[in-house]
Amino acid sequence: MFPPAPSGRTPASASGAGATATKASLAERVVTWQRTHGRHGLPWQRERDPYRVWLSEIMLQQTQVSTVLAYYARFIERFPDVAALARAALDDVLAAWAGLGYYSRARNLHRSAQAVMAEHGGRFPASAEQLATLPGIGRSTAAAIAAFCFGERAAILDGNVKRVLTRVLGFSADLAVARHERVLWARACELLPPASTDMPTYTQGLMDLGATVCLARKPNCLLCPLQGDCVARREGRPEAYPVKTRKLKRTRREHWWLWLEHAGAVWLQQRPATGVWAGLWSLPLLDDEAALGAVVRRWPVPVEPQPLIEHALTHFDWTLHPRRAVLDSVEGVEAALGPGRWIALDALDTVGLPAPLKKLLTAR
Repeated sequence: MFPPAPSGRTPASASGAGATATKASLAERVVTWQRTHGRHGLPWQRERDPYRVWLSEIMLQQTQVSTVLAYYARFIERFPDVAALARAALDDVLAAWAGLGYYSRARNLHRSAQAVMAEHGGRFPASAEQLATLPGIGRSTAAAIAAFCFGERAAILDGNVKRVLTRVLGFSADLAVARHERVLWARACELLPPASTDMPTYTQGLMDLGATVCLARKPNCLLCPLQGDCVARREGRPEAYPVKTRKLKRTRREHWWLWLEHAGAVWLQQRPATGVWAGLWSLPLLDDEAALGAVVRRWPVPVEPQPLIEHALTHFDWTLHPRRAVLDSVEGVEAALGPGRWIALDALDTVGLPAPLKKLLTAR
């Protein structure tokens, strides 16, 4: 169940422009602006089908619209409805997702589709609260689906919307503190338009403002319908919002990738069900060059160094050293490296590959 709006005293730093940015004026301005100046040409904006809206919302998490457009079209073509996605093998889903990154999104899409079929008779729940019980659907995503498809008065609070609201309201409380984020959720709920018929336009308007006007750096304040009420603009420091002090501590990893090739095929192993690149297919990873050398000594073939790969993930930076060897025989490969599959180089699209690996294997 969604937490209730917090009661009691609101932190002074969070109250900001409560008197000036009234819920009626803010919501009305956002709705009016979106109808005239917002985005209207994105394929999922013409939809009220919760499957397609849900898919677009998941794809757009931490991924730019320009990247999502092509993936969305291909995914819909391959899995046109929730039943098709639920029936699909996870390998097929990961293959269609390959290159988008954050692969837990694809695994949760598959699990959610199966839950919709098994637990909801093939129909998406019609409320944000029920939608949020599906795997990988958080409170903000659930609210977006409910607002777009069912007109529910439910507040969204993704990264872009946090930026818009904290700037307008002058909300300077640290969002790394859970109780402060709860206060912002409550403010977002207070600002909703009174008419449920305005919810799709209002929700899209907030998203569009954050994506096209209220940018993280160099916001286009003169184009914003909320500029007259915006505390951050009045202070002359919009980049100071939102405030979130806790930052991820990045680490570094280094591994060697063993690229074994035979008769136009490459030896790939499926990653574990949890962790980095979970469920995807990868070249065997070894901890250091000595370990790689100990394996390839089994076969009297040259080992060719490939260009170094520097790959950045959410929590760490990864240095990968690919080494390629073309084998005359496949004898002893599984014994040396563990279970895997020979995948033809011209059939790599049939399996889910991490983006840097797909780029490496298809560059030759």
